[in-house]
Formats: sequence, structure tokens, C-alpha cells
Amino acid sequence: MSRLRSRADTRSGTRVRTRTRARARTRPPLALALPALLAVAFLLLPLVGILVRTQWGELGDHLTSPGVVEALKLSLLVSLWALALSLLLGVPLAWLLARVEFKGKALVRSLVLLPMVLPPTVGGVALLLGFGRRGLLGPWLEGTFGITLPFHTSGAVVAATFVAMPFLVISLEGALGGLRQRYEETAASLGASPVRVFFTVTLPMVAPGLIAGAALTWARALGEFGATITFAGNLPGTTQTLPLQVYLLLQDKPEAATSVSLLLLAIAMGVLIALRGRWTGTPVAREAAPAPVPEEPPTEGAHTAGSARPTTGVGGVAPPHDGGRWPLHATVTGFNELTLDAEPGTTIAVVGENGAGKTTLLRALLGLTPRAHAELRLGDTDVTALPPHERQVAWVPQDGALFPHLTAVANTAYGLRARGVPRAQARREALAWLDRLGVLHLADRRPAQLSGGQAQRVALARALAARPRLLLLDEPLAALDQTTRARVRHTLRTHLAGFGGVCLIVTHDPVEAVSLADRVLVLADGRALQDAPPAEVTRHPRSPWVARMLGRNAWPGTASADGLTLAAGGRLVVAEALPEGAKALAIIAPEAVSVYTDRPGGSPRNVWPGTVREITAVGSRLRVLVASDTAPDLVAEITPDAAAELGLVDGASVWTSVKATEVTLVRL
Repeated sequence: MSRLRSRADTRSGTRVRTRTRARARTRPPLALALPALLAVAFLLLPLVGILVRTQWGELGDHLTSPGVVEALKLSLLVSLWALALSLLLGVPLAWLLARVEFKGKALVRSLVLLPMVLPPTVGGVALLLGFGRRGLLGPWLEGTFGITLPFHTSGAVVAATFVAMPFLVISLEGALGGLRQRYEETAASLGASPVRVFFTVTLPMVAPGLIAGAALTWARALGEFGATITFAGNLPGTTQTLPLQVYLLLQDKPEAATSVSLLLLAIAMGVLIALRGRWTGTPVAREAAPAPVPEEPPTEGAHTAGSARPTTGVGGVAPPHDGGRWPLHATVTGFNELTLDAEPGTTIAVVGENGAGKTTLLRALLGLTPRAHAELRLGDTDVTALPPHERQVAWVPQDGALFPHLTAVANTAYGLRARGVPRAQARREALAWLDRLGVLHLADRRPAQLSGGQAQRVALARALAARPRLLLLDEPLAALDQTTRARVRHTLRTHLAGFGGVCLIVTHDPVEAVSLADRVLVLADGRALQDAPPAEVTRHPRSPWVARMLGRNAWPGTASADGLTLAAGGRLVVAEALPEGAKALAIIAPEAVSVYTDRPGGSPRNVWPGTVREITAVGSRLRVLVASDTAPDLVAEITPDAAAELGLVDGASVWTSVKATEVTLVRL
């Protein structure tokens, strides 16, 4: 009975949802609906006319007549050659318009669009004046190569290409414009030349736009009439394509003309239906990929990425190392102004607030940004003048940028193949790296089938397999959950220990900065504010932002005779003495802040009234943000029991105090 009620409830809920959706539909106003329906009828009526007037009983005879068959063959020949020529010329042109900024770009794009709005007969006249026997280029073509385009099949190809190529360029340019460049930049950092990047990454990823543009180009070339008859004439077997055949049949055999028109209509509709409305190269929705393999703890006895026991990889092949040692020296100018020196095996955490220049620094080292320029030396090699793909600087962006059309093993082998390693050897080494990072079982899966942690480990394997001399990681763990982040952090720390170059990691996570790095580089407005070991940065942060990132209160101010005059207003009594007028940063640990419901007595010399603005849980303790009119905002850390005893809630009035001896001053 309960099962029956459940089914009835389900059906009832479905009906309710259906009615709700029906009520939610917007009814178009009659003033808009009526003209829209008239527009549909206006477009549909001519097509219906062809269908109604077609003599279906004689359709086969009309379409198999010698003249029609010959014209159809010629149309296919001309349209396919026009498509090939459009691909040869239009694909590079679309890439240029989408990727390169240059003077006159708007003019070039206008020239691309011009054949679409130009009357076809005017286009034919223009082709005659450009390529005809008396045109600008025609005499030279005929005298030098013996090529005569007008009244020749090649002329029909040129005319069809002229009017059809814009469809390919526009569609592909839109697809290229929607492709995020980090994929191409990552491929370049792995050692792929620009041409290799174009054919192995760019084109496969914009394939839907390319296919859509190619289909529209072919269909338009197949139906070209005006430019062809004006430029190439109407010669049976030479330039008389199917549309021109229709024109002739209309004079003597209108019924046959209708049948041939129906054929062209069917071809055009078939192309449009196959594209399903994707005129601008929007990627075709793929079928749902299998669910990502969940992160699993390693089984007993199995090798894991973080185990101390070294692995020899797949088939006894150890992941290769060059065995080299590459110290880093970089002088960066532009938006970033700093000098970096690091010994081999050093890991540097780059921190700073948004806009500090962290990503700009990485892109300058890669040679990918005009905002900053890096004079870069890796080992004994000055790579400043080298393009990105020759620098041996591998980059892992925040989301990994795995190439979606390649499997995990193909992604990992990409850098090796780009550097000329034979396919079989590159695959063996890639499998060895995947094994070393604990994702060998995912080798044949594509990125869409991987979880965040798995994808990030594959991205790390790909970067390390490329044998870089400098490794750049841009927030590599930011998108992972806490459990996966800890596992991948351990994996990364293990493999960085054996890396012969220098690694820079951009991070906002203090745990990553402390646990992974040998040095912490603090950036502010593109300059190095602090460059020191993690312990030193933790004890004496020179930036309020870094202090807050580390979980501490940081108040800038100016030293005075009796303490510190705070920049945000108020005074702070301190135990240390600084020269009067010295700029300093007062660091107060949250656990050093005491919270009371009434004004405290006793020894504290820094006491402020305030209001609780926020309470958050951090592990087994609570962080309480207290705002005050007499001091900057202050974060206190207390136990849940203490919070319950004090009755702390948002908006509660409290008193806070800090002992003078609990304040650490850092001179700025």
C-alpha cells in the first residue's frame, strides 16, 4: 500500500511540476507573435511552393538526365576544390584574426565579410577585373604560368571560393576566440613549437567550429550562381554547375528546374540539420562521460605516490631525470621589479594579495607577457632570447589545463613527443610518471573522466615528464577539497625533493607555503616585499596581508614615545622600544587576544570595547572577529566552551585585551 501511495505521490508531483512549468512559460504579446508568425510563413512559403510544384513521378528522370548528372558532377568538383582552397587560406586567416593584434585588423575583417554582403554579380565583375585576361593579375598569370581563369573550371572554383570562404573564417574565428589560450600556452611550455601547438592542440579543440564552417562553406560553394556566371561563364561540362543548370532549365523545362531545385534544397537543409544550429562553432555537446574514478586510499602493499620506497615505474623503466642541476638567476623588469637567485632543488612559494604580480612573474619567466620582461638564466644557459617552447620552463596553471581531446597518458607524453622522443619511448616514460604519481590506472581516461585530484596529479606528471629546468605552479591545489589537497601536497613534496631545477609555486594557502617551500617570496605591487625562509616569514611577516594569511592580526603604525600610533586610528602599547617615527607592523596572534563580557581589570594595558561581527570554526577552536570604534578589527581565537560561557553571538557587545608583551613589532 505504501508503495502504491509512493507511486501516486510521484505521479502527482510530476503533474504539479508540469503544470508549474506550463504556467511559467512566457506568453508572447500578440504585437510580437503575429509579425513573427508572418516572418516564418514568408520564409516557408517558397519552400512549400517547391515541394508542391515538384512532379514527384518524374523526379527520377529529371535528376538522371545527362545534363543534370554532368552539372552535378561539376558542382561537386568545384565545391570540393573551393572547400579545399578555403581551408588552405581561411584557417590561417581565422587564426590571425583571433590570436594576433595588428594594425588594420578591422579592415581585414571587413574584407572577409565583404563577399557575404556584396551582390554576387558585382563579385563576378570584381573577379574579372582582378583575375581576368585584362585584369590586374590575369595577364601575369597567363604569361607566366599559362593559367587562364575566366571561362574555365578553375575560374568557377575561384568564384565559389570567393563567396564561400567567409563562412569558414567567421565560424572558425568565433571558435578560436572562445578557446582559452592557457591550453596553447601550456603546450608551448612543454616544448611544442607554435606550428605543433596549432595542429595538435588548437585545431582538435576547435574541431566543432571548423566542421561547422567547412560544411557551410561547401554548401555555399555548391549553390554559387551569380559570381560564377559572371566570371567563369556558363559552358556545359566546363563551368555549368547545377545552379546554372537550373537557370537554363527554367527557360525550357520548368518542371525539371523544380526537381533540380529540390535537390539543392535538400542538400542545403541536410547541412543545416546536421549542424543543428551551430553556425558560430559552438562546441558540439558530447555524450556524458563516465563518472570520474573516485579517489581511493592505496591498498596494502601497493606503491603510492608518497611512499618512501622508490619505484622503477612500468616495465622496470624508471622515470628519467637529466641528472643536471640548474640554478636560477632572473632579473625581472616592467610591472614586476625584482631579482631572483636560487640554487638547484629550491622551492619558492610566491604569495601576495590579488594584483601583486604573482601570475605576471610566472608569465614573465615563461616569456608570455608584455607586462614584464625577465632576463633568465638556467644553469649555464641564458634563455632570455628564446621563445617559450625552447626555454625548458614547464607551467602548470591552476586548473591543470589538461588537453581534453587526449588521454592521461597522451597528455603526459605530450612534452616528450614535442621534444622529439620516439612515440614508444615517450609512452613508456609517461606511464612511469603516472605510476609514480599513483594514477597509472587512469592512463587511458580523458580529463573529463578524472576527479580534481586525479587531474592535478596527471598535470604534475605531464610537467615533470617534460624534463624542465624550471617548474612553475600557479595555485596547483586551489581547486581541490581538503582531503585531496593534503594527498596531492604530499605527492608534490615527495617529487620536488628530487627535482634538479627550481620550482616556483603561487599560493594563497599558508599550509602550502610552509610545508612545500624552502623560501617564501612576498610580492606587493610587483616588488619583493620579503624573501625569507617560511619560519622567518611566519615569525616576522612584513606584510599585513601575509600576516592575515597566516592567521595573525596585523596592524601597521608609527612608533611613538609610548607605543605605536596605528594607521587605522588608535594607539597600541608595546613592550619593545623602537625609534620614534619608525614605521612598523604590530603582529598579534589570535590566541593572545582575551575576550570578556565586562571591562577587564588587572595587567592588560591594551583594552578595547567592541562588537562581535563574525564567528567561524577553525578545527576544534572558534575565531571571533570583533569590530571596535577605538581600534582596528581584531580576531580572537577561543574554545567553543569559552564562547558558550561568554554567550557569544553575532552582535554581542564584548571587551578585548592584549598584553603588551604579546605584541611583536616588525620594522618596515
